[in-house]
Amino acid sequence: MTKRILTLHVVALLLLGAPVARAQHTEDRSFELSKNLEIFSRLYQTLYLNYVDDVDPGATMKKAIDAMLSSLDPYTVYYPEADMEDVKLQLLGQYGGIGSLIHQQGDNVYISEPYKDLPADKAGLKAGDRIVEVNGESTAGKSNTDVSAAMRGQAGTELTLKLERDGKMFERTMKRAEIKLPNVPYSGMVGDIGYVKLDEFTQEAAKNVREAFVRLKRDNPAMKGFILDLRGNGGGLLNEAVDLVNIFVKPGQLIVETKGKVSAKNTKNFTRLTPEDTEMPLVVLINGSSASASEITAGSLQDLDRAVIVGSRSFGKGLVQNVLPLVYNTQMKVTVSKYYIPSGRCIQALDYSHRDAEGRATKVPDSLKTAFTTSRGRVVYDGFGIEPDVEVEAEYLSALAATLITKFHIFNYVNTFVKQHASIAPASQFVVTDEIWNDFCNYLKDKDCNYSTNTESAIKELRDIAKEEHYIEALSKQLDELESLLRSDKEADLTKHRSEISELLKSEILARYYYNEGRIEGSLTTDPEVLRACEVLHDREQYNKILKIKE
Repeated sequence: MTKRILTLHVVALLLLGAPVARAQHTEDRSFELSKNLEIFSRLYQTLYLNYVDDVDPGATMKKAIDAMLSSLDPYTVYYPEADMEDVKLQLLGQYGGIGSLIHQQGDNVYISEPYKDLPADKAGLKAGDRIVEVNGESTAGKSNTDVSAAMRGQAGTELTLKLERDGKMFERTMKRAEIKLPNVPYSGMVGDIGYVKLDEFTQEAAKNVREAFVRLKRDNPAMKGFILDLRGNGGGLLNEAVDLVNIFVKPGQLIVETKGKVSAKNTKNFTRLTPEDTEMPLVVLINGSSASASEITAGSLQDLDRAVIVGSRSFGKGLVQNVLPLVYNTQMKVTVSKYYIPSGRCIQALDYSHRDAEGRATKVPDSLKTAFTTSRGRVVYDGFGIEPDVEVEAEYLSALAATLITKFHIFNYVNTFVKQHASIAPASQFVVTDEIWNDFCNYLKDKDCNYSTNTESAIKELRDIAKEEHYIEALSKQLDELESLLRSDKEADLTKHRSEISELLKSEILARYYYNEGRIEGSLTTDPEVLRACEVLHDREQYNKILKIKE
């Protein structure tokens, strides 16, 4: 047999053997699955029958399932029947309740913010009302989560709350409603630029954005550009992202492709509707909390060179989940594929199949990131979310501002402010005046505003090390002087951080008079990312240069 014929025989045997090998592999995996299911079932039964104390079958199984799923990614989750209301809220943005945020201060639970025109608001509940009883059951010793669960229920059922306001007890009975949170909490104009805030990609998100855009364009013929704000938007329904992009992109354009283990379930998602405007200058705002469907929207518009992306790098979630029914009204949300946007890149930032020594998912190393190109040849990369075209450095709360929030000093001050002011200026015009600022500073004089800076923590650590290494006597005086300087500086922190704290005050005050819409509207004139977006849209030469548009 010649070498050529021998080679052909070997190739033929390999080709014929491949299906056999695949079948054997599938058979082996099936046996492993059956074997381990039988082991687990026998273990579970043996444990229940023999363990010295009573074992709760449901609770034990939930812990076992959660432990198993924790070895995968954080998006693969088991939902017992009791959690179906929460699933409904996550997927549809709706639940049965009275429509109000609540929070816990010490041992008490308070109304934080009633949503406009929903049962809590219609019943006259106000921020700062203390919840004393829920349907006759005391809230004493109960957590915020416990009280929230008690207040939710089937739409149409009655709920009676006993509350305290200004030292006086009162009751309110209201009917729970199907609470559908608006995915577009605000739309309006920033000068001659249209603006829409989208909070979630729940059902009809794209329709609501389209309607808002059409209305703004109709009512403002001189509108020079449009801002779509996806900051803090954690995503949602993939089809809503595709339809949203379709508002600005012609039909027949590939927006996102999903690829998973089961090739038959892979999908290609194209635009299919008539767009509203394929020419108007467009900016999309993103930040580190923009994820999933938000990244599909921002990333595809970037890949198609249809929008300038402004803000900070997005979260990096390129994984697709399906909610699959199990038995006994339980469900599981499971990661089934990854999505790829028009340039071909996947923006998933963490690799959950590889973990470090502490069990944390690893980031895709720079050496493995791949370059892709947009429709006009701009270079973009996979592996770490969506990188903005125009970066605006993310702002972080100062230690003082964080303390004023977490100790509820701003919230409680505004409770007092509202009682003293029947009305305020319109949201777009309201500012924290010197009078309001001085009043707030006076309010804080007898309040606990203690907080620790990073510098203080470092000095404390240095003092401990100096004691351990017997240098404390030599360094004690200098460390005392440093701490004294810091105490003096902290006393001036209110003045130093006045601008930041004034914005937080303004936000809380506006929410009381004009709800969430007012909060958003009032922020637009000082929001650094919105202002930067307006600059880009007003400077057509810069806009065209970023997107490589030939004039």
